[in-house]
Amino acid sequence: MQGDCLERMKEIGGGSVDLTVTSPPYDNLRTYNGSLDWGEHVWKPVLQELFRVTKQGGVVVWVVGDATIKGSETGTSFKQALFAKECGFNLHDTMIYEKAGTGACGSNYAYWQAFEYMFVFSKGRPNAVNRIETNKPCVGGGSRIKKDGSKKTEKRNIDGKKQKLNNIWRFAVGAERDINHPAKFPEKLANDHIISWSNEGDTVLDPFMGSGTTGKMAVLNGRDFIGIEKDLDYFNIALTRIEEAIAANKHL
Repeated sequence: MQGDCLERMKEIGGGSVDLTVTSPPYDNLRTYNGSLDWGEHVWKPVLQELFRVTKQGGVVVWVVGDATIKGSETGTSFKQALFAKECGFNLHDTMIYEKAGTGACGSNYAYWQAFEYMFVFSKGRPNAVNRIETNKPCVGGGSRIKKDGSKKTEKRNIDGKKQKLNNIWRFAVGAERDINHPAKFPEKLANDHIISWSNEGDTVLDPFMGSGTTGKMAVLNGRDFIGIEKDLDYFNIALTRIEEAIAANKHL
C-alpha cells in the first residue's frame, strides 16, 4: 500500500496480522526525502492500530533508537515501549541489535553508540516461538570439591542439543549498499525475526516499509505480506524487491 500508514492501516482487518517487523523513524534522525512527519501524534496512534490489527498471540517487533539532543538521549524508545504496554501489549522481550562494523560514532563525552533496541511486543502469549539455534553444542555439567579441597569443573556436551541464540543479535551494517534508503536494516535481522515469531502461511506487516526488507524476507520465507510506505520513491524500490522475491520463491 502506498500512502500514510495511519490512513492505510484502517483498511486492515482487526486481528488479522500474525507478526509486524518494523523500524519507525528515529527522533527525526532521517528526513526521508522531506516526507517525514514524526512525533507522539504519529507513533501513539500507530501502536494503537498495531494492537487492533494484531491477532491474539501475535507479535510486533519494533526496532528503534534514540537521538541525543543537548547532551541527553531522548528516551523516546522507552516511551514507545511503555505506551505499547498501555495499549495492551506485553513487553515480551527487550532485545539488542548490535551493529558490527559501525566504527566510531556518537559523542566524545559518552561511549560510542553501537546498538538499537528491538522491542518484542506480544498480544498475550506468542503463538509462534521458533528460537534459532547456534552451531555450538549445548553444554552441561557442574563443579565438585575434591578431597584436597580444590575445585573441579566438569563440562559435557548434551547429545543432540544446540545452544539457542540469546537476545543480543549482531549484524553487519551496510551490507545492502545498492539499496537507496537512509535507514535500512539488515536482511538477516528481518529474516531471523520472521522465522522466530511466525510460521509459514502467516501474515507479516510493516507499516513503515521503506525499501521493503521485511517484505522481501517475508515472501522468501513463505509468509504473506502487507507493507505501507508513504514515500513514492521508496515504495517503488520496495515493490521491485518484493516482486523479485516472489519470482524467486519456490513456494509461490
